[in-house]
Amino acid sequence: MYCYQRIRDLREDDDLTQKAVAGILHITTQQYSLYERGDREIPFHHAITLAKFYNVSLDYIAGLT
Repeated sequence: MYCYQRIRDLREDDDLTQKAVAGILHITTQQYSLYERGDREIPFHHAITLAKFYNVSLDYIAGLT
């Protein structure tokens, strides 16, 4: 499983919109959508923010666990 699928699954499991998560990351909804579609790699600092927000490890987001 790839990173983009994990961040989408985490968002959907928490019943959040892309707009809400984009707000947490201080980016546009369009930018976040690119991450979820796998069209752009998520920057490391955003992955850290999401791991803290969802209370998961970076390994989980990266698909290593």
